[in-house]
Amino acid sequence: MKKLLLLLFLGSFLISHPIFSQGSPDYTGGLKVKLNEDGSKYFRIISWAQFWARYTDDVPDDESNTDFSIRRARILMYSQISKDFLILTHFGLNSLNADNMSPVGKDESSQLFFHGVWGQYSLGSNHAIGGGLHYWNGISRLNNQSTLNIMTLDNNRQSWATIGLSDQFARHIGIYAKGTFGKLQYRVSVNESITNNLQEETDPVNDGSAVYAGRKLLGSKDAGKNFAGYFDYNFMDQESNFLPYKVGSYLGGKKVFNVGAGFFYHPKGSVIADTNGVLEGEDIAIFAIDAFYDAPLGENGSAITAYATYQNNDYGKNYTLGQTYETGSMIYGHVGYVIPNDNKKTKFQPYASFNTRSIDAIDDNATTFGLGANAYFNGHNSKLTLEYLNTKYGENDAQSFITLQAMIYL
Repeated sequence: MKKLLLLLFLGSFLISHPIFSQGSPDYTGGLKVKLNEDGSKYFRIISWAQFWARYTDDVPDDESNTDFSIRRARILMYSQISKDFLILTHFGLNSLNADNMSPVGKDESSQLFFHGVWGQYSLGSNHAIGGGLHYWNGISRLNNQSTLNIMTLDNNRQSWATIGLSDQFARHIGIYAKGTFGKLQYRVSVNESITNNLQEETDPVNDGSAVYAGRKLLGSKDAGKNFAGYFDYNFMDQESNFLPYKVGSYLGGKKVFNVGAGFFYHPKGSVIADTNGVLEGEDIAIFAIDAFYDAPLGENGSAITAYATYQNNDYGKNYTLGQTYETGSMIYGHVGYVIPNDNKKTKFQPYASFNTRSIDAIDDNATTFGLGANAYFNGHNSKLTLEYLNTKYGENDAQSFITLQAMIYL
């Protein structure tokens, strides 16, 4: 009974007094419960939610310019049952709004689903292998981004380059290895590719463009597996890779400068039809290089966060889907500045972001420009974000959005 009361007290204390965190992937916030005296066996539970109010400037006459949504609602739990074994489960929902809610919460968009379920075995202190529905992705830092501590309002959408095409919401079922060699961190994986993806009902036609349906149309033997990896060198402070989630901004809590490179390769992932209707597989190859810098500036509480990446996307000949996935290339960057403030608990961080993409299918470019600001009341545990975003795709008219986000995680 005493142990039960102690656990209840500990849980209520941590929830009502969240430990300040810059958003480290070690996740020192939340509720941690030790299962033995030395704490080598434990489980930790983290919960977070992001609520959006958005204004869109160009909508049909019968639609409102303003809408509300739950961008994310998540619960993550991981447990170290010994120093060698770890299991993680992560579930929640995304982008719940008035158009996809259901009367009694039973339709697809209202349902919780697993974002991750994997087990891991340590190979010494610096390396580990694991398997399951995992987030040890390739390509870039942003394709491994934590949604707890994004500096901009949301992640750059094109950096999550495989969502719904080869995976379930940026997570693959497969096996992975991760670790460090001195200052060099690595993560590599071999994964199953999803069959019922975003183009499962799209048949290739003789128009010279590829369709991402290789596994479904060519079979799992030739088009079933994909391969991914990301490698980054930590020139300054060493970042944690205990969990896969990359930090968006440390708010000056660390001095980090990393340069990375990564890839995603799916043999015969796309399919193209020739003039006779015969299907041929096209390899999908995506690679990126990037750099991340985050450091305090002096002793007055100011700090800078900067990130830049070049990404080359080959989804197959003239591939395009929904103005999001295209064969072509991308340059993206953002920079944020924490304003000096005597109040150590409250921080303000204006930022800017820019994305330009070349798109083979339309022989044109797409650009996105964002300006925003974060108000941190307890680090990433409690913050408000206001962002203006302007995006233009090819010859289409530019579209603008103003979004206010309230976020809390415990």
